[in-house]
Amino acid sequence: MDHILQSPEFWVAIGFIILMGGLFKPAGKAIGAALDGRAAKIKATLDEAAQLREEAQHLLAEYQRKQRDAVKELEEILARARDDAEHQAQEATENLERTLARREEMAREKIAMAEAEALQEVREIAIDVALAAARKLITDHLDETRANQLIDNAIAELPNKVH
Repeated sequence: MDHILQSPEFWVAIGFIILMGGLFKPAGKAIGAALDGRAAKIKATLDEAAQLREEAQHLLAEYQRKQRDAVKELEEILARARDDAEHQAQEATENLERTLARREEMAREKIAMAEAEALQEVREIAIDVALAAARKLITDHLDETRANQLIDNAIAELPNKVH
């Protein structure tokens, strides 16, 4: 062991260890403080990340609730719109049916009036034809004495026919 103590390499190694120990002791505190600071920063970052995650979860839950509410409101709006459309379609159908019934009745009345007018025209034509035929027959087959006799008979019956 004496030999080791006499060796300059041994003492250089011991000096180096002491030097390193002397250097690293204050540096160790600084490194420890730096590591503690870094650990505190990491912990703060992790805490902030956890808080941000919690806030994000709350926001996600709130937006999901808002989306469900919006979907529900949209479904209600669509249901009301369908009901309104059905009601308006039913009203339009009823109005159309009433209008068609009125027009059909008006057409029937016009047809009835046209039939009555046509019947009246046919009657008038028939009367005109009958009168023309009677005139022709009377002028062709009635002589003056017979005509005078018919006129006298008609005058005689007049008081009986008029009340």
